[in-house]
Amino acid sequence: MRVLMLSWEYPPHVVGGLGKHVAELIPELTRLDVGIDIVTPLRAGAGKVESYGGLRVHRVPTHPGPFPDFYTEAMQTNRALERACDHIIVQDGPFDLIHNHDWLTSFAAISLKHRHRLPLLATIHATERGRGRGHLAGEQAQRINDAEWQLTYEAWRVICCTYYMADELQNYFSTPPDKIDVIPNGVDPTPFQSLDGVDLNGFRARWAQPDEKIILYVGRVVYEKGIEVLIRSAPRVLESVPQARFIIAGKGPELERLRNLVHEMGLSNKVVLPGFIEEDDRNRLYKVADCAVFPSLYEPFGIVALEAMAAGAPVVVSEVGGLCEVVRHAETGITIYPGDPESCAWGIVHTLQHPEWTAQRVENALHAVQRQFNWAHIARQTADVYARIVEEHLKATW
Repeated sequence: MRVLMLSWEYPPHVVGGLGKHVAELIPELTRLDVGIDIVTPLRAGAGKVESYGGLRVHRVPTHPGPFPDFYTEAMQTNRALERACDHIIVQDGPFDLIHNHDWLTSFAAISLKHRHRLPLLATIHATERGRGRGHLAGEQAQRINDAEWQLTYEAWRVICCTYYMADELQNYFSTPPDKIDVIPNGVDPTPFQSLDGVDLNGFRARWAQPDEKIILYVGRVVYEKGIEVLIRSAPRVLESVPQARFIIAGKGPELERLRNLVHEMGLSNKVVLPGFIEEDDRNRLYKVADCAVFPSLYEPFGIVALEAMAAGAPVVVSEVGGLCEVVRHAETGITIYPGDPESCAWGIVHTLQHPEWTAQRVENALHAVQRQFNWAHIARQTADVYARIVEEHLKATW
């Protein structure tokens, strides 16, 4: 089987969960003898075409801009991706289907579907209305929402990562439930396992004093991640745990505003926002963290929570969206009320002040990662969807 895959992100350009998902899924699919040609925008420092066994990566040059808005940039990028895919299909085909991730590359995917009579599979990682907590703020948000609806309509089948997202697709886009396959995201524990037994005291000393407790957030610094909730919980946490130290790692449009908020609250000696950190440092931070907190206001899944669980970090997450399907309260972590600094503080303090219970939750979380969220199993489920689409397509009249 051969699949033409379109994705806005692919290593080394990974911004969020979409890029991590694609990067981890593809190697496991190729081990199942699924040939993948992935088409993605060219970023600085990467070659145009690379081959790795059953995988070929096509990095497509795109218009450099500037653009009036992000939607226009996506449209221009799709034109370049579509032209490149036309050439790939003609020169290197045949392909059995197209697999597209999110609206960002959907315009090209839909055009290719009709022009080359190839069935289209869509994976929806998040929705614009969901990010807006049920609202669409402005014309660009409405256009993105329309593109998401069109993608779910045009797709032969739709994959999403949680039952929460499946409900979102049905409520927002009237996607038929029998058209949706729920397949979770996963995590590769290998990078964290390689650090077992490694002396990380020197690394930890770069971030905190020996007696301090590290409270860690890793991820994009955007509104829907609820980082302001975490910052506003800090004074309450410090009342109970004066040695707490907050590390909020990541980049995004909210970074400077939140740095200013920390300064205004007089927390600069207790809350640090270092910006982007390299993957190796991120993995080490997970390993030395006393508590990893993800206080999202909207979260379709939450790969970062899985990463923390795989690293053995105790997790505190908002009881929102797909996080509830990843973290079971009092079993594999602590869940808190979204948007509530007091609840967030309670979850952190409970985690730090009850080490025996916390250790049991960490052990349960590691078992859950191995059992439910391994990429080999996820790839088999995805390959089964591929096979179903191909079989149905052979019997269908276009």
